[in-house]
Amino acid sequence: MDLDALTLRPVRKDDLPFLRGFLADPETAGEFAWHGYGDPHRWERRWAEDGLLSDDSSLMMVASGDARLGFVGWSKVIASRVTHYYNFGIGLHPDYRGNGIGTEAQRRLIRYLFDYSQVHRLEADTELGNIAEQRTLEKLGLTREGVMRAVVFRDGAWRDGVRYSLLRTDPRP
Repeated sequence: MDLDALTLRPVRKDDLPFLRGFLADPETAGEFAWHGYGDPHRWERRWAEDGLLSDDSSLMMVASGDARLGFVGWSKVIASRVTHYYNFGIGLHPDYRGNGIGTEAQRRLIRYLFDYSQVHRLEADTELGNIAEQRTLEKLGLTREGVMRAVVFRDGAWRDGVRYSLLRTDPRP
């Protein structure tokens, strides 16, 4: 796939069935993102409310032409009365994992968030066992801050997570 053709764009109504697959299908969500069945109408309600773009949490599609590859999302984290930052993540359809699309999509998201918000800090979390995502975050210049013990419950067990961060002033690879 031509990574130059990759785009991040707002979610359209016709994207909602694609997104629903991440809530309804363990294989679509993937090993590290499947946490059991969820509300199948979650995306539709949020889209009707705010188009999945708000000050508190947002979602954009990762696309190439007419092909839907996945999504990126970010949520506001309040650090103090006057300070916030964003925690971001990605979900790619299984057909598009492992070929650089996730790295490029997250690179573009980082650029977008620093270009169109005043946040100084971005962070991303992943499970300790998700080595591919850890490599991606490090390739993007994020700093590994540490292990969060037993932070997520998945598949009958508590799992450790790893937190990464990137400051606006950090060098980019």
